[in-house]
Amino acid sequence: MTTFVLIHGSWHDGPLWEPVITELEALGHTAYGPTVAGHGKGVDKNVTHDDCVKSIVDYVEANDLADFVLLGHSYGGTVIARLAEEIPERIQRLIFWNAFVPQPGNSLMDEAPPHYRELFTSLAAATDDNTVMLPFPVWREAFIQDADLETATRTYELLSPEPLQPMADKLDLTRFYQSEIPKSYINATEDIALPPGEWGWHPRMSSRLGMYRLVQLPGSHEVMFTNPKLLAAKIVEAGRP
Repeated sequence: MTTFVLIHGSWHDGPLWEPVITELEALGHTAYGPTVAGHGKGVDKNVTHDDCVKSIVDYVEANDLADFVLLGHSYGGTVIARLAEEIPERIQRLIFWNAFVPQPGNSLMDEAPPHYRELFTSLAAATDDNTVMLPFPVWREAFIQDADLETATRTYELLSPEPLQPMADKLDLTRFYQSEIPKSYINATEDIALPPGEWGWHPRMSSRLGMYRLVQLPGSHEVMFTNPKLLAAKIVEAGRP
C-alpha cells in the first residue's frame, strides 16, 4: 500500500481529486487531496507562492503524513518542487503529471507561452482581486477536449478563479535541483493545454528532472475527469518503488 498526496493545478481545488482518490483506494492505496491556499470558491485570493507551499506543509504536518508519494498536476508541479525543498524527509517520490518544472529563478508565467502570459495578465487586470478565470473556450478545446460538451460544461462549473501572484512569483529552486528524491513524469499524450512543440510539456518539462521514470497515457490535461480509473492506475505505476 502506498500513500499519495495529490496537489491540484490552477482553477482546481482538493475535492476535485475525489474520483481519482476513489480509484486509488479501490486499488488498496491511501490518498489525500488538500486544497492549496487561495484556491477554491469564496476564499481569500491574496496569496503568494510561499503561502501556497506553507498551506501544504501545514496540512502534511497536521495530518502527520510521512513516507508518501507526492504528485503535482500542472501548476501543482511548482508547489511540489518547493515542498521537496521544505519537507524532503517526508517524501518518498515526486510525480509531475503534465506539470511545470520551472528553471531555477523562473516563475510559472516565465514558462508559459506568450499568448497565455498576455491573456492571464489582461484578465487579472480587469478584476479587483488580481485573479484569472480560464475562458470556457480554452477549457473546452485545449484542456478537456476528450470530453463531451456536457462533461466539459459540468466540470467547468467546478472551477474557480486563480490568483495570479503565485504564478508570477520567481522560484529559486536551487535545493530542488540538488535533490535526490526519485522522480516520475506522467504525460497524457493528447494534452495540449501547453501547445505541443516548443512550449509542450514533454520532453521540455520532464527533461529537467535529471533521471526520471516516464509513464504515459492517452487523454487530455483533465483526464482526472474523463478517465480517473486509468489515471489512478498510471499514478500507481509512476509511484511504485
